[in-house]
Amino acid sequence: MPELAISAEKVGFLIEKAREFDVKDAPTDPDSGSNATDDGMIDVLEDNGSDPVVREITGFINALTEDEQLDLIALMRLGRGDGSIEEWTDLRREAADTRDRHVVRTLLGEPMLGDLLAEGLGAFGRSWADERTTPVR
Repeated sequence: MPELAISAEKVGFLIEKAREFDVKDAPTDPDSGSNATDDGMIDVLEDNGSDPVVREITGFINALTEDEQLDLIALMRLGRGDGSIEEWTDLRREAADTRDRHVVRTLLGEPMLGDLLAEGLGAFGRSWADERTTPVR
């Protein structure tokens, strides 16, 4: 089995944050100046361009090493079904070939990123449960 350059804990953190990002919706509250209690806190689930989750994900990914970033892209592709665990070296090489300065945009532009990363991590014999990664037995 190939080795990951990124820890399962870091992937797990990103899965959690990606899932928070995925539930956001485009702004629809016509009266954003209204009382949050009266409008059911709808603005909490809207993407308004100054999303703290996006800032947190961006900072987290930018702080990773290049090898860790490549693993994230390859894990996403593995989870998407672009290859199998046996083709990990190829997936990683493709990630390196297509990697540019927009790793965050590439990852956040992928619908259901959290689920794809969880699937990719599962191919390594790890599962995502209760906001932490645990070895699959």
